[in-house]
Amino acid sequence: MADTLQFNLVSPERSLASMQVTEVQIPGSDGDMTAMADHAPTITTLRPGVLKVSGPEGASEYVVTGGFAEIGDGGISVLAENAVAKADMDQATLKGMIDAATDTFAKAQEAKSDGVDAAAKTLADTVAIGDALGISVN
Repeated sequence: MADTLQFNLVSPERSLASMQVTEVQIPGSDGDMTAMADHAPTITTLRPGVLKVSGPEGASEYVVTGGFAEIGDGGISVLAENAVAKADMDQATLKGMIDAATDTFAKAQEAKSDGVDAAAKTLADTVAIGDALGISVN
């Protein structure tokens, strides 16, 4: 049996998952990564995307937007700004995420801040979630 490690996923509203896992695929802002037992300690920020978890009890997927993941000796902790079980994603939830990203982008443009490019990337990644899940907000 493959080595397992503790995985915790929390958002400001609630704890979504706490389980033993064999691997976690993380949508990192610097690129996707897969964390497994004995992974080097790492902290990465998240981009909007689908976080995939595999373990002895099966696989789970969660849509995350923002936050960070910490991989360490104690396991993997993901603190997401917003997280929803993939099974619970619907058109209205995705539209809310896209509206929030659109608002952030518009504010960055209006302020002519250095964050315009990052806000544009976040918006594009959020829209891509819908494409990946087959959900349209048109």
